[in-house]
Amino acid sequence: MSLALVTMSHSPLLEYADPPAEVTDAVQGAFDVARAFVDEYDPTLVVSFAPDHYNGFFHDLMPPFCIGYGAVGVGDYGTAEGPLNVPGERAEELARWVTGCDIDVAVSRRMEVDHGAVQPLEILFGGIDAVPTVPVFVNGVAEPFVRMSRVRRLGEAIGGFLTTLEDERVLVIGSGGLSHDPPVPQWATADDTVRAMLLNGRHPTAAAREARQQRVIDTAKAFAAGTATIRDLNPEWDRALMATLASGDLSPIDAMTPGQMAKDAGHSSHEVRTWVAAFAALGAAGPYTVAHSFYRPIREYIAGFGVMAARTAS
Repeated sequence: MSLALVTMSHSPLLEYADPPAEVTDAVQGAFDVARAFVDEYDPTLVVSFAPDHYNGFFHDLMPPFCIGYGAVGVGDYGTAEGPLNVPGERAEELARWVTGCDIDVAVSRRMEVDHGAVQPLEILFGGIDAVPTVPVFVNGVAEPFVRMSRVRRLGEAIGGFLTTLEDERVLVIGSGGLSHDPPVPQWATADDTVRAMLLNGRHPTAAAREARQQRVIDTAKAFAAGTATIRDLNPEWDRALMATLASGDLSPIDAMTPGQMAKDAGHSSHEVRTWVAAFAALGAAGPYTVAHSFYRPIREYIAGFGVMAARTAS
């Protein structure tokens, strides 16, 4: 039994920003390598760890983790809208296994997912329904955050289940991060209008979604120009995390705390929880080797932008 992994930063700005050509070429080159890695592995099942950006999960009910028995893309930032190819019975088996490992996890029979989950599927497979995919939501925006050890244990539990699937070639995806601090609203500092959206902003009008997206695009332009007030990228933090993940020993990650993560790497650095869960799942199948690693701090994307591909030895 073997598992493979791809973790990657996502950015809603991929189609809306204009970094220098050599930056764009480098990112596309990293995507090309990841695609070739996935094509060679030829997965029959994907387990996708991804966050949400107040498009599918809101403060009316915000679980730390949720497994989707079905999922629909909301179509933000021009990503695909419509149903993912979710194998419902397999997703239910996974949820039962995880709860049996003493990990509390919510379930959804109609999970709504945004670019955080959709973009990697489009990049790697060309669409959201090409390969059966079980989506696993990992909260990366809303306090309170569970300890990183819980995220690691979630990944280990899911990886334990995946090792029992001798008839599947499973690819785990972790989507998000790395250091970045885009203008995602915080409940503590939001006004009443924004809090109403954070409480339940499902299915906004086209005009409302466009206005919200334009704020992010404008912030990215200001950040690239050096005039935005958001927290700067932290390449040193990003590279250190990637080195820890590549090492196979994730125990140092348990010491990371939400407050320090936000201080060091921005409020949306919590998205790296998806990377931690994905690598923990991979490690549950045995020692692994990183086949490809790419990193670049890209201000136009408001992201320390990374891509990693790895596979277990057996």
